[in-house]
Amino acid sequence: MSDTTAPKKSETREPLFHIAKREEIVWWKAWLIRAAAIIASLAACAAISRFLGGIDPSSFFRSMLSGAFGTTRRIWKLFYELAILLCISLAVTPAFKMRFWNIGAEGQALIGGLATAACMYYFGGRIPTPLLFVVMIAASILAGMIWAVIPAVFKAFWNTNETLFTLMMNYVAIQLVTFMINFWVTSGSGTLPPMSEYALPTIGNAWILNIIVISVLTVAVYIYLRFSKHGYELSVVGESENTALYVGINVKKVIIRTMLLSGALCGVTGLLLVGGTDHTISASTVGGRGFTAIMVSWLGRFNPIFMVLTSFLLAFLGAGANQISNDYKMNGSISDIITAVILFFVIGCEFFIQYRIAFRKHGKEEK
Repeated sequence: MSDTTAPKKSETREPLFHIAKREEIVWWKAWLIRAAAIIASLAACAAISRFLGGIDPSSFFRSMLSGAFGTTRRIWKLFYELAILLCISLAVTPAFKMRFWNIGAEGQALIGGLATAACMYYFGGRIPTPLLFVVMIAASILAGMIWAVIPAVFKAFWNTNETLFTLMMNYVAIQLVTFMINFWVTSGSGTLPPMSEYALPTIGNAWILNIIVISVLTVAVYIYLRFSKHGYELSVVGESENTALYVGINVKKVIIRTMLLSGALCGVTGLLLVGGTDHTISASTVGGRGFTAIMVSWLGRFNPIFMVLTSFLLAFLGAGANQISNDYKMNGSISDIITAVILFFVIGCEFFIQYRIAFRKHGKEEK
């Protein structure tokens, strides 16, 4: 007796849509998408400000532009903020290209600033001023390198998690700065008075020297990453460690060398913050720029030239949002809301530049 029962055809339902990698689009289309996202984000922020504070959209944009470009001082301050953020972004970029997730730029810059403050505190007035500047520069760079190379060594030889390690080093740096301030300041105020007489020389104003130094560093890092042998090696390590080993690249050496470079650039940032503008140090001297730099580097696609534009955007947003908060006597958190909304649009547009959403054509498929 034959079995007349036949197996039933199974039916599977495809998802309504799926995300697929987009073929690389030409650069000008990508920047048009980014420009459209920024315009849409500004419109959204104007609507939010209208709803929360009754601010007219035209007044909203006037205040934002005034906060960034209203006076000569504001313009210089805008470019200074751009430069400092760019400097920390340059520091994390070589490590990111190597797929070493250095989240510790905040602490590395803070340690560099602490070394600068220590030189000003202990050697100021005791050694000739030109020699003091040399000692400050060397100490800040060396301190940043030491703070960065510790997690690099552990990663290279014992394959530890660099993200957690570098993040932990941030909090150690903050507590170390707090301890040293309490050690130096016996009055109990917890604030180290400015040591302006031992600060780096000024060119025109307190910001121009920093801007010049960071401009030179930007060009140097671009050349290093794009045209040097070391830049090629760290790119190969980032693509595949097995490939790097196959072609004879010493991966451990590249990891340590690259993090030494990152730490040195963070040390320069600390030097410029403490010795160039603030002339003192606190736990908030870096001000979260080490974390913001991660976003600048990613949005700039690890290209120092594109990172200039990204840093400018963030510096402009910060200045404009603060001005809106001051002009309309709104809670200071409104500036954070405005910045977050704009960044949401900017980061979202990067997703659509890289990926596309494909909808299904048929609801069912028979197997």
